[in-house]
Amino acid sequence: MTTTTKPAAPVTAATAARRPGSGALALRQGRLEITQFLRSRESVVFTMGFPIIMILIFAAIFSDEIAPGVSYTQYFITGMIATGLMTVSFQNLGIWIPIERDRGVLKRYRGTPMPKWVWFAGKVIMVVVIGIAETVLLLAVSVAMFDLDLPQTTAKWLTFAWVSVLGVTACTLCGIAISSLARTARSGSAVVTPVALVLQFISGVFFVFTSLPTWMQQVAAIFPLKWMCQGLRSVFLPDSFGAREPGGSFELGTVALVLSAWCVIGLVLCLTTFRWTTKRDG
Repeated sequence: MTTTTKPAAPVTAATAARRPGSGALALRQGRLEITQFLRSRESVVFTMGFPIIMILIFAAIFSDEIAPGVSYTQYFITGMIATGLMTVSFQNLGIWIPIERDRGVLKRYRGTPMPKWVWFAGKVIMVVVIGIAETVLLLAVSVAMFDLDLPQTTAKWLTFAWVSVLGVTACTLCGIAISSLARTARSGSAVVTPVALVLQFISGVFFVFTSLPTWMQQVAAIFPLKWMCQGLRSVFLPDSFGAREPGGSFELGTVALVLSAWCVIGLVLCLTTFRWTTKRDG
């Protein structure tokens, strides 16, 4: 007795047309990542609410001017915008990727026909969308309650754009890279949160940067958050305030150079350290 196998149905043009393209797959993955983020109340409250809460607390404590026409609150707001961008990228990814790895989510993704880059694209889309929403919310609160002056020139808005893009890119890549240090889902927060807090304290977020010890300023200058804060100060604070920076100006050329260098460093670390499975899975 012989058996016959039914020939596979040919792939027609109509069938191929129904298959989503690479861009559509990335957008779908991005929507999925955003939905998962919004369903996690802890992530939403910490990522979106923490910077606003900190602004309210510090504004109630400090009301002095640190320079003519520049209040401490205005200075602090620029640092919190940078911190918000770092939180949604570096800290959020560094904590949640180990959770997905520990639960086997990444292992299942790797076993599907979906291109691996689509998963990364989904994370990037989530970071960009949530980062924009958080920045708009911070600016709205700061303008309404603390008289923050928005940039008045196209040049300053462009500076705000490229500092934010380079900063988020560097922090996103570093967040993906540092996620490989966590051995379990529970250790992700223990690995990432102390790093983020230390960087905030030494990078001119909670304190005027030039009031910190010199050695602390030098350590902070190695990492991107300090340069994100400095770049954003050039956007939201008077040009005259640049003379009070450690280099005697806002040093936007150096800001671009350091942030670009961290984008390259983060990419190399991602390519060489990222893991889809835990060590126990092999």
